[in-house]
Order: sequence, then C-alpha cells, then structure tokens
Amino acid sequence: MTTSGSAAITGELRRRILSGELAPGERVPSTRAITREWGVAIATASRVLAALQAEGLVRAVPGVGTVVADPVDPSVPVVPTVAAPPWSRSRVPAVDRAVSEQVLTPARIVAAATRVADVEGLAALSMRRVAADLGVVPMALYRHVSDKDDLVVRMLDDALGEWRPPSEVPAGWRPCVELAVRALWAAFRRHPWLAQALSITRPQLIPAGMAYSEWVLAAFDGYLESAEAFDVHLTLINFVRGTAVGLESERDAEAVSGLDSEEWLAEQEPALHAVVASGRFPHLQRMVAQGYDVDVDALFERGLRLLLDGLAVQLDLAADAGRTAAPPWARA
Repeated sequence: MTTSGSAAITGELRRRILSGELAPGERVPSTRAITREWGVAIATASRVLAALQAEGLVRAVPGVGTVVADPVDPSVPVVPTVAAPPWSRSRVPAVDRAVSEQVLTPARIVAAATRVADVEGLAALSMRRVAADLGVVPMALYRHVSDKDDLVVRMLDDALGEWRPPSEVPAGWRPCVELAVRALWAAFRRHPWLAQALSITRPQLIPAGMAYSEWVLAAFDGYLESAEAFDVHLTLINFVRGTAVGLESERDAEAVSGLDSEEWLAEQEPALHAVVASGRFPHLQRMVAQGYDVDVDALFERGLRLLLDGLAVQLDLAADAGRTAAPPWARA
C-alpha cells in the first residue's frame, strides 16, 4: 500500500473491524506489520493502535498482542467518568439510574470491576469508574460493597473461585498439587492484576482462596507436617505470583508503546549485541548468538517441575530416614 497518515490507516483498520473482516479476538496488525504495509514510521503505527484502543475497538492481551475487542452496540452512548482519559471510557446504556440501581447486585459490581481490571489494570479501577460502567451513581455501589478494598477482595474471591476441584481426586500428592498450581497459573493468566492484588504477608480473607489452600494441604497430608506443608504451599503461590508479576505491566507497556514484547526486544537487539560483543559477558554472548525467546508459560512449567522434583527428593530422603511413613508411591 502507499504511505498514508495515521488517520487514514486508523480509518482502514476501523473499517476492517466494523465490517467483520477482523473478528473479535483476532489479532490486528502489529506496529511492525503496519510499518511494512503502509510504509510509515513506528511512531505513526503506535498512534494508530492507540487511537483504535481509545475507541474501544481493540485491546491488549498479555502474551498475545493487540486483538479486536468484543463487539459493542454503536447506538449506545459513551458515558465517561469524571476527568477520565478517552481510553478509560466505557460504553454503558443510557438507562434510568433508578431502574438500574434496582437490579444492582454484588455479583454485577464484581463482574464490572473485574472487566475493568482485566483490560486496563488495577490502577484504573475505582468506584466511580465501575459505577459509570454500570450506569449508576457511585453511591449506589456502597449499598453492596464497603469500599474499594472490599471490592478487590470480592474480585479475588470471584477470580480464584473460577476453579473447582475435580470430583475424583488423583492418586498421590504430586498429581493433586500439579493440578492445583496449574489452575492457579491459569487464573493469573486470565486476570493479570491478581499478582498485584493478592498478598502473602497480609493475606485477605478469601473463601475461594481458603478452599484452594485446603485442597493443596490435603494433598500433602501424610507426607509433610502441617507447618512444612503450609510453607511449601506458600512457596508455590509465591512462585506463581512471581512468574506472573510482569503480565500486567507488559500489557500496560504494550498499550502505551504499541509494541508487543517480541517487537520491543527486536528494537533493543542491536544495542544488546553491541554490549555483549565486548567479550565481558561470554555466557550471555553465547545465549544471544543462539537466540532466546522469553515464554512465560514454558518458564512456569520448568519452574514447577524443578520445585516439585526437589520436594520429591526431600520426601524420599525423609522416608528412607524413617522420619515419616513412606508414601504409597515409594513403597515396594
């Protein structure tokens, strides 16, 4: 295509989205793809994606890129929050507030708050913002939730409660623990704000989280003393949380820059090669030469395997020393 300004490119991509040529959930052209197709600079391509996101047509998905947002009714007016920037505006029906408040429930409030946090991050969450999304006055929310802290705890309970343990419990401690930890990782992937909101040192009272802990502790029953089991449990939560901690910031960085992590790393590559070529970092130089892609899901799987392999060795040693009864899988 011939070179065009950002407005013309935005208009073309808008047409593709509204016509259904690009379907909801489908990845839109990245900044690099836009520069190749239209022959524009990275900065121009970034402005295009930022404009589409401001219109609510696209959204950033960690680890995926910028995708077409779920469809909205174009007849529904935009009701912005007070002093809210364009990208934080939500399309909500212009309904009678009294009618809307009659059907307001804690579940609706939590669902609306979770949608905001999932798309824009915990920093964008406020009682005023959630009220605007639901088409009610902010004070209406306080009849159902105490404050923002209470709302976040309810969001945590809802997010962690998405997982239900299977009716048939796998045999042995390791399959049970793997099942639970992978479910927790999936929750952090769906809700990147979880890593910031969930506290280990000041744990919130979350019924769904307590049910999750009970499942993990039950898996260790007969293999570890209670305190040891809880230590391992917290270590595994911290591992998941630490691996996921960059998901929300990556989404925010992509939204601001218009570059996904792969594109950003590609821009840094010349400078990286220049530094490692000095010979001061031979191991890093060898890795750079071979090529390395950060895959957080693969990183999670490797880390989980190493942690549980180490725990298995500890349990085997303890059984051999007679400090604990030998677990079923270790018996002849």
